[in-house]
Amino acid sequence: MSIVQGIAVFYVMWWVVLIGVLPWGVKTAQESGEQDVPGQATSAPQNPMVLKKMLWTTAVTTLLFCLFKANIDYGWISIDDLPGPSTSHLVVANPKS
Repeated sequence: MSIVQGIAVFYVMWWVVLIGVLPWGVKTAQESGEQDVPGQATSAPQNPMVLKKMLWTTAVTTLLFCLFKANIDYGWISIDDLPGPSTSHLVVANPKS
């Protein structure tokens, strides 16, 4: 995997993980016992902690990316190990040869 491919994969993984991390610790004004701001949606988070969530997203994505890269380098799980239709009829170019 080239550096550009690695950055692209990390970028996509980061955004996917962020979508999963955003709901962590969210409390509405009603849940935290504070007054609603007039015109504010009742489901709006009181303290979204965006910077903290971005740091968690980066940490989780880094771990997942390292596992992904190690799997590519060491071949722990290949496409043929996954359940589904046979891929033996496909011709796949080996970039290392």
